[in-house]
Amino acid sequence: MTATDLAPEAMAPVPPSHPAPARRLPKPGRPIVVDVLAALAGLGLGITLALGISAQSVHSVSTLPGLITAVGRITGLLAGYAMLVTAALSARIGPLERAIGQDRLIRWHRTLGPWGLYLLLAHVVLIVVGYAGLADTGILAQLWQLILTYQGMLMATVATALLFLAGITSYKRARRRFKYETWWSIHLYTYLALLFAFAHQVDNGASFVAQPLATLWWTTIWLGLLAAVVWWRLALPIVRSLRHGIRVAEVVRESPDVISVVLEGKRLDRLPVAGGQFFQWRFLTRGGWWEAHPFSLSHVPQRDRMRITVKDLGDHSRDLAAMPMGTPVFIEGPYGRFTADAASSPRVLLIGAGVGVTPLRSILQDLDEHADVAVLLRGRTQGDLVLRDEIADEVERRGGKLWEAVGPREKVRITASTLRRALPDIHRRDVYICGPEAFTAAVAEECARAGIPADRIHFESFVF
Repeated sequence: MTATDLAPEAMAPVPPSHPAPARRLPKPGRPIVVDVLAALAGLGLGITLALGISAQSVHSVSTLPGLITAVGRITGLLAGYAMLVTAALSARIGPLERAIGQDRLIRWHRTLGPWGLYLLLAHVVLIVVGYAGLADTGILAQLWQLILTYQGMLMATVATALLFLAGITSYKRARRRFKYETWWSIHLYTYLALLFAFAHQVDNGASFVAQPLATLWWTTIWLGLLAAVVWWRLALPIVRSLRHGIRVAEVVRESPDVISVVLEGKRLDRLPVAGGQFFQWRFLTRGGWWEAHPFSLSHVPQRDRMRITVKDLGDHSRDLAAMPMGTPVFIEGPYGRFTADAASSPRVLLIGAGVGVTPLRSILQDLDEHADVAVLLRGRTQGDLVLRDEIADEVERRGGKLWEAVGPREKVRITASTLRRALPDIHRRDVYICGPEAFTAAVAEECARAGIPADRIHFESFVF
């Protein structure tokens, strides 16, 4: 891209139309939620360590096998606690998700998840070795005896196998070999595994046997996680889907490989959703009811209608093009912090590539009427500028600036220098970026080089 490619074309301001009825918006994210929950997680870790240490006696750790067994018990507690926190990070808990963002929570989930498995593996190995030493028997014989004769151990073995299966299939190289629906189904079994693991710890753990207060505390935090999962992942989506009665109203072909699905329902403007957020959508057809996919809104709810815009990237996307009118839709969400209220400045630059412009279209609808708006659309061809006319009309109405960067990637580039030439005040703007991951990362880096503070560069992955 050259400076000429980005030469701004002033748009004459147009008086705003009559304001639409006020929509219900989600509550803004509260950063203090992060601090409070981090403090509680640290407190929980301290209590867990205290439980493990206090359950040991000087006599029990006076021999090497006894010490190994004691460390194995502590690693088991830590593994359980790590898995509880890991599950909470992916439970899509509303206040936590709104304060941090689903993409960051999932990154933390993926970072912490392997440590829970490492601790679980250490627990199994240390307990078997310790018990074998205390009983003066072979390791394999001791393992077999534990599984067959100790109460709850068969259930714990199943839990361990399910947890490792979920962990192994989560590695990038392994996950590429699975369809999303298969991977998702495997992960559903982790909830069963956690239930088995909890029962095993309470029934057999030295920290809980004849320790009612410790058992009460451990049970309370695990029941709290269960309640959060049931409410945010099951009950609330069912309530919202039934209350609003969402159905497919129309499918519009935007380009050869992009469609918009117009959805209708009751009082959709009362859904607490902001432009830029996304739902997990489940279209209740005979062959597709069990598949849920994340799609951003390309038009915010207005009374009884809203819209998503989807690129043909696979079987599910292609099926949407042939979706029968009236198909019921189940929603889970909304998710994401990629919203207008994340901006700290009245000056905003929106940069989108391909179908990545869809959340930018809905963010435009939620920006303050007096915001200083600039939009950059990127595409290999003019036909790749999805929803271009709608965005141009909205930018013109606001008296903003619109640029189109069209051409091959190697010839038309978005760089720090061209951004600074086009918008000399870019260092004072909030920038929203959406597109393919490589595009988003590259543009975010150029924005940072252009002098934009990191907390004003907004992007978000919508994939779980």
